[in-house]
Amino acid sequence: MATTTSRKATIDQWVFRMAGLFVLVSLGLSQLHSPSWLWATAFVGANLLQASFTGLCPLAMILRKLGVVPGAAFCAATDRS
Repeated sequence: MATTTSRKATIDQWVFRMAGLFVLVSLGLSQLHSPSWLWATAFVGANLLQASFTGLCPLAMILRKLGVVPGAAFCAATDRS
């Protein structure tokens, strides 16, 4: 019988969730309200791109200070093995 474990989401998972949510909401708003909402989508994409090179993500930094467990992508350089 399979057991379920209560596992908390990592910083990586929260970043992906929030980025996806912001992209979908801004795309919806661009269709319902104004095409200018696509700038929010572009901002999320640009932030994800720069974070992939630098490892610096404002949301990841906030989540770390809130005590969320780091994942592989946003762990500190000293945490990496």
